Amino acid sequence: MARKQDTSRFDPEGTRLPIKLDTTSNGEFTPGPLERHSVLANQRAVEQVGINARRLGLSRRNFLTSSAGAATTLLAFNEVHAALGKTGSFYDLPQLAALDPAAADASLAKREFIFDIQGHHVNALERWKAPNMLTATGLKFMPQSKCAYLDPKSEYGHMKCFTSQAFVKEMFLDSDTDMAVLTFTPTTYEDMPLTQEEAEATREMVAAMNDGHRLLVHGRVVPNVAGDIERMPELAEKWQVSAWKTYTQADPAGETGWWLDDEEHGARLIEMARKTGVKTICIHKGVPLPTPFMTGKNRKFGGCGDVGKAARQNPDINFIIYHSGYDLKFRGEEFVPGKHEIGIDSLIQSLIDNGVQPNSNVYAELGTTWRYLMKDPNEAAHAMGKLFKYVGENNVVWGTDCIWYGSPQDQIQAFRTFQISTEYQERFGYPAVTPELRAKVFGLNALKPYGLDVTDIRKSFLADTMQKAKGINAERPDPTYLTYGPQTRREFFALLKAGG
Repeated sequence: MARKQDTSRFDPEGTRLPIKLDTTSNGEFTPGPLERHSVLANQRAVEQVGINARRLGLSRRNFLTSSAGAATTLLAFNEVHAALGKTGSFYDLPQLAALDPAAADASLAKREFIFDIQGHHVNALERWKAPNMLTATGLKFMPQSKCAYLDPKSEYGHMKCFTSQAFVKEMFLDSDTDMAVLTFTPTTYEDMPLTQEEAEATREMVAAMNDGHRLLVHGRVVPNVAGDIERMPELAEKWQVSAWKTYTQADPAGETGWWLDDEEHGARLIEMARKTGVKTICIHKGVPLPTPFMTGKNRKFGGCGDVGKAARQNPDINFIIYHSGYDLKFRGEEFVPGKHEIGIDSLIQSLIDNGVQPNSNVYAELGTTWRYLMKDPNEAAHAMGKLFKYVGENNVVWGTDCIWYGSPQDQIQAFRTFQISTEYQERFGYPAVTPELRAKVFGLNALKPYGLDVTDIRKSFLADTMQKAKGINAERPDPTYLTYGPQTRREFFALLKAGG
């Protein structure tokens, strides 16, 4: 069989796997070394991709962009993990899917409404040219910046790899994502790497392809920054914010973090949210921030001990816990009641201590969390199983922290086939991951706190420009398979230094 000609702009040699197990960070923590089991899993996937591409008479790139390429990668991961005794979870798809596109599509093709409530990009090109915006220089030295969006005539052309155009391609065209929320980082208002105005410009760009449903925007508020709480009514009225984004561990003023249940910061934030009528608050917990956003003493504010009390005292407010409190230094195991100061277990303990029942007004978001759980089947089973069990099957919500991880499609495909093993279900009381549960996590669960109706949303998608663009893109897919966050300690600290 003659090989189909490869016309890819991004990876014509087929060197990048469609499912990424790597060290990429979202810029909020130092990347660590890739563990041995992930190294071996990647090696096996690369080997098997070459074998299966030859069997089907395809170039590596064309095979990798097919559903069979993704299936081959996931099945290779299963093989290595099982051989190493990591059997807490697995990717549930038949072996036949590695060579049969129809079988691969049956497991991996889109079927759910997908609402990603944690998306990022940086601001417009012109703003990065200011002398004090040195992060532009830092990003230039990241290898991921050498994408096909590059403008060789501009000193700042590499920034196109991180802007709204790249965000739209990676988030919407190269993934099954239907809707997303564009969110913010915990800087002072003057130093925001993405301003409220620039986020609105992206929302309007996407809205021009639809009727406004595809992209929502947060309002950024950090209550220990002077004037932030007072600015909330203006943000709500002027920018149509759908929820609030905040960081309890942020220290942009060089003082200290804060708690959701303290009177000076948390209570004032919650009350102002109530007054604006925007009663959903997204709180970064876990995943420690780097300096200058926080200091070592502020790590404790990434714990979730304050969440349960705030939720109990404010039943009319939705609290979405970004990253689910996940902390990379505390690997997931079965929940045992006790003193848990950080990590997912601190969220669970806080809910139990305050009598907050599953499926109430506290939601666990998966940005970065799922991306890292993908690498370890045992940890993934415990973390996801605990969230389903204690936060509730109706209150685990989808987010990916992309664009820093590139397109979220690999995270989608991995979760679409994720299954907790029967052993772990029986030993720890975790639920089976059914199609119905996946559909809830992917999008249906987030509709309630955002006050949306999926029927109306789906109607708006039927003939919009974005849907047509997605269809055209699917006919001739050319995903980048790039990530855009730092992958090494050197890249991380270079980015941190550049950013101030």
